[in-house]
Amino acid sequence: MRYRLAHGFTMIELMVVLIIAAILAAVAIPSYQESVLKARRSEGRAALMKGMQQQERYYSLHTTYLAFSSASTDAEAKKFSWFSGANAKASFYEISAQACSGKTIRDCVVLIAQPGTGKVNASYRDPVCGALSLNSSGEESAGADRCWP
Repeated sequence: MRYRLAHGFTMIELMVVLIIAAILAAVAIPSYQESVLKARRSEGRAALMKGMQQQERYYSLHTTYLAFSSASTDAEAKKFSWFSGANAKASFYEISAQACSGKTIRDCVVLIAQPGTGKVNASYRDPVCGALSLNSSGEESAGADRCWP
């Protein structure tokens, strides 16, 4: 009696392929998510640096910094971008400016990038770094050391 060779895959071969795919996914997905998080933090840091450049230009003309937020109604304050991306809903950080602790707005300003508020992408969270900040003295701060490379 002659046996015909069956064409196709055995159940064991399929299971081996699925296990390999699961292992690759288990390694790749967290790395991808961390890369996305780093990119979004970069967006927040870039927005803070851009905002600080605007503040320094404003200071050179008016010898004072300007506080602003998304709720600002002052015409001058509205010239400052309160979101980190191209538009509010596509942004991951809401930007605001206020006087540094213990100082007046004339002497020092701190810009704060708050992640995932109701006015920007509310689903975004950064449990490690939280809010990013930059003041007019160049001091950077966040919830962890690795947030400002």
